[in-house]
Amino acid sequence: MAIIAPDIAIDLGTSNTQVYVKHKGIVLNEPTLMTVTNGKKKQVNAFGEDARTMLGRTKKGECSFVRPLVDGVISDYDMTEYMLEFFIRKSIGVSRLVRPRGFITIPSRVTAIERRVVREAGENAGIRKGALHLVEKPFAAALGSGLPVFEPRGSMVVDIGGGTTEVAVISLGGIVVSRSVRVGGIKMDNAIINYIKAKFNIQIGERTAEDVKFDLGAALPMTDVRRAFVRGMDLVSNLPQVVEITSQMIHEALEAPCREILSAIQYTLERTPPELAGDIMRSGIHLTGGGALLCGMDRFIATELNMPVLLAKEPLDCAVLGIGQLTENTELLERMCISVPPREDDD
Repeated sequence: MAIIAPDIAIDLGTSNTQVYVKHKGIVLNEPTLMTVTNGKKKQVNAFGEDARTMLGRTKKGECSFVRPLVDGVISDYDMTEYMLEFFIRKSIGVSRLVRPRGFITIPSRVTAIERRVVREAGENAGIRKGALHLVEKPFAAALGSGLPVFEPRGSMVVDIGGGTTEVAVISLGGIVVSRSVRVGGIKMDNAIINYIKAKFNIQIGERTAEDVKFDLGAALPMTDVRRAFVRGMDLVSNLPQVVEITSQMIHEALEAPCREILSAIQYTLERTPPELAGDIMRSGIHLTGGGALLCGMDRFIATELNMPVLLAKEPLDCAVLGIGQLTENTELLERMCISVPPREDDD
């Protein structure tokens, strides 16, 4: 039995949480979701994928589904601590005399209080006190996608996650300019739910909306119209109903969130120093995160900005692979956040 627990890196996301263990790689990738039984004494009975399989399939009032993170930040401290403790134990076990050193991703724009909450939750969940490093998510995503983040040239990353989109220009081991907006995969799902509700008076669930997004969703109008049938609850008759939807409808539903992401990129570019902007024009904008997989997202941004846009090789794993590199090469910590001009991320 090993006495000292291995270093651990956690990409704590609104939709999904991934865990990387030193010398092992990614060992866990599960939804940031849990179920809690209702009643006088609330009890957590499922985490992650087990909770997701129950979504929309439990008796009404029997249990509640909790997402402990909202828009990338902790909204329920106790639930976050329980969830982190479960994921850490599942990843490295519990039979360790010395707790692990840890790395956790955070949004680029969080308050000092929010940073402290993440740190306390991580330490109480099992990470060694004084050995927890918080890494801004766009920096981790850039590092994980192979961008030259420590070199004296600008790299731009757009990480489209579940709750937020993080846009950042990185140079010399730190973030120079950044923008964080509360738009991501969950807001896209809600846009689809609201569109179908307004158009057909049909209520669909979160899982159905997510499936529709991946099957029919696109950031640009599609030349070939695709169709699908979705099942939901008729809000008038309260009976199950089936309606036919098209890819054009879903494009209309997703247009507003896509435009918000584009505005965040434009905002960041306008505040980027000229030398770094020139570097970005040559190397392009790099997309990471699950939202980057939306059909046509790269072409939509490239067309609107007239700039090269590249999709990362493993967009879903970039952030956790980035902080995973820090567990394997802790000397990189000494090269982070040095000689970087003040960031211009205020409204």
